[in-house]
Amino acid sequence: MSLSIIEYRRLAPTELWRVGEIDRSERIEALYVQHGTRLELRAGDFSARPWLPEGEGEHSVAAQRAALESYVAQGASVLGAFDANLLVGVGVVVPHLRPGIAQLAYLHVSAGYRDRGIGRRLADELERIAHEAGDGEMVVSATPSLHTVRFYVRRGFEPMAEPLRELYELEPEDVHLAKPL
Repeated sequence: MSLSIIEYRRLAPTELWRVGEIDRSERIEALYVQHGTRLELRAGDFSARPWLPEGEGEHSVAAQRAALESYVAQGASVLGAFDANLLVGVGVVVPHLRPGIAQLAYLHVSAGYRDRGIGRRLADELERIAHEAGDGEMVVSATPSLHTVRFYVRRGFEPMAEPLRELYELEPEDVHLAKPL
């Protein structure tokens, strides 16, 4: 894969099906377990496979598209990162999840494109959108993988002593982080 120029832009609701272009597969050998603000690392094989192109299950393309449509219905902004005409990254911010608090609700970068600054650039833009909307804090319910949690911690997010109830109920195994904007 050559180092190409990545284009960033908002996705229209009619383009949300393109989430299936992202290869979310990842070898994961360690996960964090959250105990308040303390994170405990556990070794094992927790690898993620690509989203299933068929069916409606949790790890299907259809479920990912439905999740994006739900966020848009809540007033979210969806940003995409494109290599030529291929969607290689997608991020979502839901402003005003609670007064003054935005949610970085979704961030995926395709295998082979990670660690090239795409996630950082998407997150920067999502934070800017939330700040301009008037939010002073951003929360994320992150996949508890070592790679993902380190990404957010390097961006200034810290584990929350008490996760937001509505996010914890949806993703109790995730690591819940927050940062001031």
